[in-house]
Formats: sequence, C-alpha cells, structure tokens
Amino acid sequence: MSKGLRIISISNQKGGVGKTTTAVNLGTALAAVGKKVLLIDLDPQGNASTSMGIPSNQREINIYQMLIGQLSILDVIKNTSVPNLDILPSGIDLAGAELELIDVDEREFCLKKSLTRESINYDFILIDCPPSLGLLTLNALVASGGILVPLQVEFLALEGLSQLVKTIERIKNSYNNLLEIQGIVLTMADKRNKLSEMVEKDVRKFFGAKVYKTVIPRNVTISEAPSHGKPVLIYDLQSRGAKSYLNLASEVLKREKVI
Repeated sequence: MSKGLRIISISNQKGGVGKTTTAVNLGTALAAVGKKVLLIDLDPQGNASTSMGIPSNQREINIYQMLIGQLSILDVIKNTSVPNLDILPSGIDLAGAELELIDVDEREFCLKKSLTRESINYDFILIDCPPSLGLLTLNALVASGGILVPLQVEFLALEGLSQLVKTIERIKNSYNNLLEIQGIVLTMADKRNKLSEMVEKDVRKFFGAKVYKTVIPRNVTISEAPSHGKPVLIYDLQSRGAKSYLNLASEVLKREKVI
C-alpha cells in the first residue's frame, strides 16, 4: 500500500442513516479535489456499486472473490465514471461470505491482508460497511485507521451510537489499537423540525469536536441521484446536498491534516 494512505470505514449498525450516500459522495468530493480514492462496497446489498452506475450484471467479479483469496485486489478493482475514484464492487455472493469465513484462520484480518498483499496507490480508501456489526464490518474496522459515523438526526440516534462506541473500544483493545472515531456526520437533518435541532444539540454536547460542523440536509436530489447511477455531485452540483458533501470533504481533509 502507498505511504500516507488513510483507510476510513463509513459505519453505523443502524440502516437508513445515509451511510452509503456518505461513502459515495464523500469519495466523489475527495476525488474532485485531486485525491486518489478507492471505494470498497462491503455491503452485500451493493448499494454503493449501484450508486456509482455499476449494474449487478457487471459485478460477477467482486470483493467476495478477493476476501476468500481467489483473486487479488488488482483483479477486482473497477474504474468508475468519476476521475480519481475506483471501486471494489459488491456482489450477491458476498452475502454468504460471513459464513464461509467463520472457519478461516484470523478471519477478522481477511480484508486487511487482501489490501496489503499488492501495491496499490491511493490517498484514501473508504469502506461502505453493512448496517450490522457482523464479520464483514469487523473486517472493515480491523483494516481501518478511522471510522466515520453517519448519524441520522432522530430521537434514538444517541442510543445506537453508544453501542457503536462500545464496539469500537472492544475492537481497539482486541484487534486494532490504531482505530479511532475520525468524525460523526449528522445526516437527513430538517432545519424546520424542532426535534432535529434538539438532537443535534445533544450529539454536539456529548461528542464535542468529533462532530463535523457540516450537517447533511434531507434533500430530494440526494435521494434521486442513486437511481440515475450517479453521486449527487455529478447529478446536480448546485444542489444543497452536493454542496454539503463538498463541505464535509473539506472538513475531513483538514482533520486528516492534508490541507
């Protein structure tokens, strides 16, 4: 792997919080400012692959074969329509990977080993994790230096996040002492909603500087973009959603001390 490469998992055990949307659009925004980015679709649902315009019939070769050792990362990487942004697509066979990996020695390290076996040249690897804390997510967190947590601005947000924080601590103690929360991004916010405002205040009070200043709004354009197989920054650069992800990328780069 290239020197200075930063691997960040986009993870939250709760589904529907904007995890894939954040992975795809943050990756696109980082690529837009000249960073070389590899997006890993580690979710068997394959939503990140779909959002990048890669249909399921073009995913026969996917990250599953890499994880079980059949193919190298170089065999699986696909270019996307976004310059500087490549993807390791997901396939339906990834759904069975957790069961197949159970009997593998050091099964928690399969992804990390696959990423380090070959020489690859990227500034960032972003991993779109499944919405659960199973073996695939564990592999992602073991391979990562940071975890970026998308958090929907809703009533039960903090409850789920406290569980994730405990899990991160366990992984840090057992498998990866370098793992840290890179940041928490508030998603699907509706400024007209008093509850959104209250939850945002609570999260910022609890996690302080870990919470990005950028808040991702609830935005029709963000919702529409995946159905066109495009990140929102390509679908409609002038939308509020696109601008918010550009702002988030700027914050991520500052936090990573690369600008």
